[in-house]
Amino acid sequence: MPPHIFFTGADIDRADALRGDAAAVAALCGALSTRLLLLDGLDPVIGADGALAWGSMADAPDSAELALLGLVDGRAHFVPLLPPGRVLDPRSRRAWGIIPMLSPGDAALYGMARSMVDWHQRHRFCAACGGETVAARSGWQRDCTACKTPQFPRTDPVVIMLATFDGKALLGRQAGFPQGRYSSLAGFLEPGESIEEAVRRELAEEAGVVTGRVDYIASQPWPFPSQLMIGCLAEAESDAITLDTQELESAIWVTKAEVQAALAGDESRFGMPPPFAIAHSLLRYWSELPD
Repeated sequence: MPPHIFFTGADIDRADALRGDAAAVAALCGALSTRLLLLDGLDPVIGADGALAWGSMADAPDSAELALLGLVDGRAHFVPLLPPGRVLDPRSRRAWGIIPMLSPGDAALYGMARSMVDWHQRHRFCAACGGETVAARSGWQRDCTACKTPQFPRTDPVVIMLATFDGKALLGRQAGFPQGRYSSLAGFLEPGESIEEAVRRELAEEAGVVTGRVDYIASQPWPFPSQLMIGCLAEAESDAITLDTQELESAIWVTKAEVQAALAGDESRFGMPPPFAIAHSLLRYWSELPD
């Protein structure tokens, strides 16, 4: 199995049965033991102990809508939603410097909360009629005030994969990556497409690499803003590359020894993706497979 995947393993009871119980949720909001996650926009706030900062319900902004994350050791945990009209920077990467310092459980809770807050902010209006929406079911739903259509938080499936051939793995580089960094190729699933079909299509489109067998390895909820990264390995028929320069700046084949060297800090050939990305875990996992 691959090493621990960041943003997984939240030790929380999601308490689905409570979400629609207004009286029970009101009681939780009034309980002294209830905790409120403190965020700076979408970014985590770190306490003096280096963990996620949690406050009491007294720290909730006036008139703020709340989303119930769930129960931890029987204590309710909420996150405040942002006010309407708050503009967020979708390119902000400030959280990326904080995330590696979080424990696995904190990272998973933060990822869950961030995706929820972002989803609410982007779904203030109904996709069916354009009417305004309001939070419902303790933040796990939004209802249109005009046509009454309910909307639910969604995650977008993304395949992320290593094509392998003759002891090498394919990595790609986008123009916006930090200097020297390479990563696994990835792309959104399209309607009517299986995971295996998406893996083969993306590899063919971006790098001209034809693949056959596809093996699922692991998945990761990715809260930027809300994807499910589906990690796979795919067997390539050759190492010939035909690059789509609209998608990638370059692509290279790397050996297991080169990956292990990069993991050890030698980035003379290429730089690794950040440790909290599933691409990092995929590369580590593949590099440790027996030949």
